[in-house]
Amino acid sequence: MARLFIVRHGNTFDKGDTVTRVGARTDLPLSISGREQARHLADRFADIRFSAALCSVLIRTRQTARAILSQRTDNPALLIAPFLTEIDYGPDEKQPEETVAARLGPALEAWDRDGTPPPDWTVDVAAIRAGWSGLLTRAAALSEDAAALIVTSNGIARFLPDVVDKAPEGLDRKLKTGAWGELTVSRSVSEILNWNQRP
Repeated sequence: MARLFIVRHGNTFDKGDTVTRVGARTDLPLSISGREQARHLADRFADIRFSAALCSVLIRTRQTARAILSQRTDNPALLIAPFLTEIDYGPDEKQPEETVAARLGPALEAWDRDGTPPPDWTVDVAAIRAGWSGLLTRAAALSEDAAALIVTSNGIARFLPDVVDKAPEGLDRKLKTGAWGELTVSRSVSEILNWNQRP
């Protein structure tokens, strides 16, 4: 079975910074701690020769992916998959997290719990799920020993569990910065083996 590693980019804020909600309209690079997370991810995946590598157009995902791929000279070129680009947080874009939580209340809890978007955000859930389904279909055609790297953001990664055949019980759909999940894909079944792993 082919293996897919779904990685969330590293931090875009450091300790002491005001953490704001960063979506598709805010193209921040990795922060100092985010670059360190990318280095740890690179060390973690150094022994894996990837057959394919995808990320979003956002610089934070490209930096994370390139750090991982730089460990080997036989890794593939990094390709951009537009569906992997983060969602649009509407009026909460670039707002401090405390402000967002106070404004949204239970709607933010529903987003974290089951992926129900707050009404003012731009989230095409069906398109994101279709993007993941299409990617799984293509991955099923890879050779059994193939491995693919996919680097994205939390707003996109959280919908992958909705389209796989098997996932761990009680999986928390939120993928932390600098964390990854691993799944296997064959023509008959897709399964998340682990989620929210960190080096």
